[in-house]
Formats: sequence, C-alpha cells, structure tokens
Amino acid sequence: MTEFSENIAALQPSATIAVSSRAKQLRAEGRDIIDLCVGEPDFPTPRFIADAGVEAIRAGHTRYTPAPGIPELRAAIAADLQRLSPGAGDIEAHGIVVSAGAKQALFNVCFSLFGPGDRVLIPVPYWTSYPAIVELTRAEPVLVDGDAERSFKVTVDALDRAAAGGAKGLLLNSPGNPSGAVYTKDELEEIARWAADRGIWLISDEIYRRIYFEGDLAPGILDLPGELLERAVLIDGASKAFAMTGWRIGFSYSAKALAAKVSALQSQTTTHAPTPSQHAALAAYRADPAQLDECRAMQQSFNVRKQLLTQLFREKLPDVEFVDPAGAFYLWIATGGLANAGENSVEVCERILQSTGVALVPGTAFGDDRYLRLSFAASEDTLRDAVNRLATGL
Repeated sequence: MTEFSENIAALQPSATIAVSSRAKQLRAEGRDIIDLCVGEPDFPTPRFIADAGVEAIRAGHTRYTPAPGIPELRAAIAADLQRLSPGAGDIEAHGIVVSAGAKQALFNVCFSLFGPGDRVLIPVPYWTSYPAIVELTRAEPVLVDGDAERSFKVTVDALDRAAAGGAKGLLLNSPGNPSGAVYTKDELEEIARWAADRGIWLISDEIYRRIYFEGDLAPGILDLPGELLERAVLIDGASKAFAMTGWRIGFSYSAKALAAKVSALQSQTTTHAPTPSQHAALAAYRADPAQLDECRAMQQSFNVRKQLLTQLFREKLPDVEFVDPAGAFYLWIATGGLANAGENSVEVCERILQSTGVALVPGTAFGDDRYLRLSFAASEDTLRDAVNRLATGL
C-alpha cells in the first residue's frame, strides 16, 4: 500500500475544477451543458497584452528571470498600485514578488508566515483553496461564519470570538468569491485595526478589486492608514481584470523582509513566473487609458450581466434567495428554493446538472452547504438560457 506524506494526506482536488471537469465530460458525451462553474472571464486577453506576449517570445524573452520577477514588471505593478491608492505611502517595487498566479502568491505568503501550531482565521464562505493552502503549511484553518444579513461579511466581534484560542493570521477576500460581498473602507479599517492591535497578519486577497459594481474600484487595504499595515500583505494579479487566467501572473505586496523570504521560497520551487507572461503583464500594468478601455468594457459587461441575472432570478425564480453581489462575477444562491427534502448542496447540483444541463458548484466547496455558486462570466444569452432551464426544469 502506498504511503503518502502527511503534508498531503487530507488534500483534495479543487472542487470548482472537479465540477467543471464533470460538465466537460457530459458535454463530450453529447449532452447540452451550460457550464457556470469556473471563475474566469469569458473574454479573450486584450490584443495589446497578447501582442506583447507574442513579441516577447519572438524577441527571445524565454529564459530565466530573477525569482521575484523582472524589475520592469515589479516597478510597473508598484506604480499601478500607487495610482489605484494615491493616498498610500510610497509603494516600492522591492515589496512586490511576481508569482505564477495569485494562488501561488497566496501559498508563498502562507508558507512563509505560518506553520505547525498556528491558527489562521478564514471567513465563511471562503474561496475553496484557502483552507487547503493553510493546511499545507501545517497550520490550522479556523473558520469564522460571516453575517448573512451583511452579505456574509465577518464582524470584528466574530473574529474576536474565533481568535480566543489564539490566531496568527487572517485571510480576507474582497470583493469576495463566492459571495460577491465587498467590505467598505470603514469595515476594512476596523478589521485592520483589530488585527494590528493583536499582532495578527492580515492577508488581503483583492484579485477582483477592479470588478466592482458600485464604483470604479473596490476599497482595498492600501487605502488604509499605513500604521495598520505593518503586518499586512496584499494578494492580487492579472487573471481576472485583464482576462489572463492562463498566463499565470499574480503577485504579493508586503514589507521588504517578508518579500525577501517569499522570493527565496519561490526560487526553490517554481523559480519565477513564466517569462513571456511577465512581459505580457508588463504591457497590462503599463497600459495607457485608451488601451484600458477594453478592460473597462469587460468590467462594464460583468455589471450588465449581474443586473440581468438578478432580475431574471427575481422574476423567474422568486422563491430562490441569493446574495446581491457588489463585485466579482458570482451569484451565491441559497438551496432553500431549489432543494428537495434532505438534499445537500452536492446532491442539488447533481440533480440540476442532470435535469437541466446547468452546471453549478456546491456550496460545501466554500464552507456552506446551504448555498450554490453560479459564475456569470458568460454571455447574456447563456445566462438567460440557464435561468430559463432552472425555472422550467425545477
């Protein structure tokens, strides 16, 4: 019998990828399937970014780079962060470590900060990889229930109760996956002050910050007073806002000492993010306003889809409750108006898939079995078709 390391003993594949694979299998068998599982923009990478990647390959930019990324890209990201949060202090490139996706950036930071005996607070619902990444560091994920009346955002009181047994870290995600919830600047400041007062590392995943439906840009931790951020880390990347999921470019921004450790760790694992992808991302983060029009058009399309989808649910599925998202591109749907007696979220999703051909992700993957996640990174016609199938098939 094969004996695997304790490091991966409890590790399971990503639930979102597993459900999407099931949908692809049914489609390959000839079924008419609408896959609303995976969270990636359905738009092509903007042409000016793709051209930069192609040109990088043709120019011979296919060799190793420094572990934390090419200096030009780190500087461009720092300048972009400064533009997005002009009130922040000097944002310096040495705090940026470019990684093969925001997921690797998050893993690098957690692996550099946490270990056996540490407790890391994770609000529920959470992005499906958060607990797995914390467990890979041998730390303990401590789940903190969000407040349903506040779109599942956690309160300081709830964090305080969860931290009674000690806590070294807090993973925060805003705009949130899967809920679409967005913390206000005041809410972020209250949480950051709470964490700073207790010496707790605050890791803020802001990968959806530019996909925001109540303004141009969701509030972020760099909008907060600098004295609250000495033990704070920003996680972000190019995947969502620039439609670059497959290019695998993410980054962390932290104090110089932590960035050096993260860079050293990465040098011993993946070495660095793909070189041509870094040059493509450089074009994205250096983009002029005219070039960014295509990206803004994508973001506006998500807002239009959100408005359409929530309207369709209210009209055609009035008994189904959901969280009205303020950002990202997900609808967090309660199973109450969809489930048969005794069904869990996995069983509900399987029945919906078989009876309507609509693939959704069970809420248990995000820590709450009472919900399902629908990705509206799909065309308006596709979303109309999906809701019509749900309304008639269920």
